[in-house]
Amino acid sequence: MPRIKIDLPLHFHFTTEIPIRISDINYGGHLGNDAVLSILHESRIRLLMDHGYSEFNVEGVGIIMTDSAIIYKSEAFYGESLRVQIAVKDFSNFGCGMYYLVRERESGREVVQAKTGIAFFNYEERKLASIPDQFKKKFPG
Repeated sequence: MPRIKIDLPLHFHFTTEIPIRISDINYGGHLGNDAVLSILHESRIRLLMDHGYSEFNVEGVGIIMTDSAIIYKSEAFYGESLRVQIAVKDFSNFGCGMYYLVRERESGREVVQAKTGIAFFNYEERKLASIPDQFKKKFPG
């Protein structure tokens, strides 16, 4: 099976820091793969909040995650903090991609590369919604 490849952008729109909690550590003594998706989720929520949004209200519509891809580059451990950078790109009629570069804060060691697909969704009508123009304008290039 071929390895997943993620073409990370050169420019990121948002950066946040997330400390690794003891509950993020697996039986191998390092950051668990399930915790990585949770850290990406927390980072995405912080990006949305930074723009006055929530998962249920981006210019009047919500978002849902359609897919995810994660590439693990190195271990991370309890007590370390992760610097998560996010870029929003690849806009379509109903969605976009969010790209993540996760590094250990102190050393700069690359820990994870990831991409999540996001679709805009009208929760009342239970159907896809068009990407709000105002949202697109916040994430150039």
